[in-house]
Amino acid sequence: GRISARDSAREMADTHGIACTYAALILHDEGSDKSEANMIKILKAAKIDVPAMWTKLYAKALGSADMGELIDSCSNVQAGGGGGGGGGGGDAPAAGGGGAAPAKAKAPEPEEEEEDMGFSLFD
Repeated sequence: GRISARDSAREMADTHGIACTYAALILHDEGSDKSEANMIKILKAAKIDVPAMWTKLYAKALGSADMGELIDSCSNVQAGGGGGGGGGGGDAPAAGGGGAAPAKAKAPEPEEEEEDMGFSLFD
């Protein structure tokens, strides 16, 4: 069958979004700023032509985002069916009143040491 102009435009938008996402992930992995200029450098090095609006959009959306937290939130999705919401707990303390202290957040795990490949993307 024929591909309509609408489907073609949608496919290109998906490609541009994926390319910008990968550029942001590479920048995060390198510990570099997720700026529009850095994204453009990566995309040009990969010979991927993306309209400026995409790099601008992704740089603005992800520039100050904690990429590690975003990655963790996506990778910690539980498998299984979506159970319904449970009923209210009978032992919950009244609003504004005492109760147990909130659980302490788990300390982040140390990152694995990365192998030096003898070059950097931003030399």
